[in-house]
Amino acid sequence: MEILAYLIPVSLFLGGLGLMAFFWALRTRQFDDPEGDKHRILSDEWDDHPRP
Repeated sequence: MEILAYLIPVSLFLGGLGLMAFFWALRTRQFDDPEGDKHRILSDEWDDHPRP
């Protein structure tokens, strides 16, 4: 039962860290082009090298 005194704060910290990472991704516009991703995933062109 004493282990809960350690596990609850650790889980809250990790959850907060994940939430901060999600908000950072939103703020840096990581999710702004869902249409482009949709078309790239169905494209027949294979490009092993990323575009600059």
